[in-house]
Amino acid sequence: MIPVSLEFFPPKTDEQRAVLEAALPKLKLLNPDYVSVTFGAGGSTLSYTPETVRHLRADHGLDAAPHLSCMGGTRAEILALLDQYKAMGCKRIVALRGDLPSGMASYGDFRYASELVEFIRKERDGHFHIEVACYPEMHPQAGDAQADMRNFIAKIKAGANGAITQYFFNPDAYFRFVDEARKHGVTVPIVPGIMPISQYAQLRRFSDMCGAEIPRWIAKRLEAFRDDVEAIREFGADVVADLCRKLIDGGAPGIHFYTLNRAKATLAVCERLG
Repeated sequence: MIPVSLEFFPPKTDEQRAVLEAALPKLKLLNPDYVSVTFGAGGSTLSYTPETVRHLRADHGLDAAPHLSCMGGTRAEILALLDQYKAMGCKRIVALRGDLPSGMASYGDFRYASELVEFIRKERDGHFHIEVACYPEMHPQAGDAQADMRNFIAKIKAGANGAITQYFFNPDAYFRFVDEARKHGVTVPIVPGIMPISQYAQLRRFSDMCGAEIPRWIAKRLEAFRDDVEAIREFGADVVADLCRKLIDGGAPGIHFYTLNRAKATLAVCERLG
C-alpha cells in the first residue's frame, strides 16, 4: 500500500472551519501517513497554522506537520515556532521559502528555503524530519531549469530529508525531474504532489500562479463541460487517478494530495485507485 499524505490550509472563518470539520472524518478513512498544514500566503496565517496543527493532532489524532516559511520571520520568531511545534509533539516540518508578505519591504532573516533548512538543522538537529518543495515544471520565478535544480540540490545539501513536488498533470515531467535529481546525487524520496480536479476556473487560477501546466487536451475537455460540476468532477477524478497509477507504477514513493480542505475530489481519485 503506497503511503498517502494530505495537505490542508488553516481555516480563518467559522464557515471554513465547518468545511474542514465535515471533510476530516471522510479523509481520515484514507489512513494518511501524515497531514501538512500550510503557512498561508505571505505569512498571513502565522497564528492560524499552530492552532490548526494542534487541533488536528489533539482532536483528530492525525500526525500534523506544519509548513514553515522564512518570509518576514526573524531567527528568534522561527526558533520560537520550532519549539512550539516540538512541544506539541510534531516530528515533521515542511520548510519553504514562501512569498513576501504584502506590504512588507524586507524578507526577514532568511531569503531562501535552503537557509531555513540549515537553520533548523543547526538549532534543532535530529528532532525534525524536514520536507522541502520542488518543481518538476520549474518554479515560476526560476531563471531556468538548471538554476531551479541547483536551488533544489542546495535544500537537500542543507539537510532536507525529503521533497514534495508542486502539482502537475504530466507524469513525464515528474520522472524526468527525479532522474535529473538522481544524476546530481539526490537520494531522498521525492513525493509527487497531486491536485484533484473539482473546479476548472479555480484550477486555472492556481496553475497560473504556481506555473503548473494544464495540458491542452485536459483544459479543452474541462472548458466543454462549462458549469456541469458533476461532469467536471467525474472527468477530473478519471484523469488524476490515471496520473496517480502511472506515478505509482513508475516507482513514486507516495502520493501527497492537495485537498483544499474538501474530501469529495480526493476520495473520488482514491476510490478509482482502489
